[in-house]
Amino acid sequence: MKIKIAQTDGQLLLVGGGEINPEALRAALDRCDLVVAADGGAARLLDLGVVPDAVIGDMDSLAPALQAQLPPGVLHPIAEQDSTDFDKCLRNIRAPLIEAHGFLGARVDHQLAVMSVLARRPDSRCLLVGSHDVIALVPPQLALEAEAGQRVSLYPMTSVQGRSTGLRWEIDGLDLAPTGIISTSNEATGPVSLTMTSPGLLIILPVTCRAALAQGLRAAPSWPSHA
Repeated sequence: MKIKIAQTDGQLLLVGGGEINPEALRAALDRCDLVVAADGGAARLLDLGVVPDAVIGDMDSLAPALQAQLPPGVLHPIAEQDSTDFDKCLRNIRAPLIEAHGFLGARVDHQLAVMSVLARRPDSRCLLVGSHDVIALVPPQLALEAEAGQRVSLYPMTSVQGRSTGLRWEIDGLDLAPTGIISTSNEATGPVSLTMTSPGLLIILPVTCRAALAQGLRAAPSWPSHA
């Protein structure tokens, strides 16, 4: 197994340079054991007086003056331009759950790139936290505490099939695909369970469901790295 730049048996916080809710980020710092920044995300942390354990990326968004503030060994530049900083981070960190802030909101093309990476690296259990939504790749099985009427949007990044319980419109027997049937604006009738035959389905919930989704992800089995 490749040695990772940063890994923990607890929860890892990954911070990007996009839109961030400072209060939500401070709360995440309290529940995470390791803090990693994706390039310019280090500036967000330094603004809060927090020095990240590692900074990974091509370093084109982190000013040299800020780079100079970091202790030796924290910067991990990866110069290649064939992948995003989010991708560079996911392939070099490991944790049972990665909580990622600063990757949703603002530019739509950046958000699409981030979601593509989630689908491409299904063995990385990553929870994206934004101002309005939380997003994750659905693992092989997911149990989610939910109240009746809660929004549960499902969006396929590729052709996928699965089964569900607890949804107003169940997905059993459907061939979900980005250019075919999707399941956005679905809603819970109570606790939700999803069982997938392959990776590629995103779940999108209100940000108030962060803790419930994190709990479900931690308890779920993982996709293998070759999925």
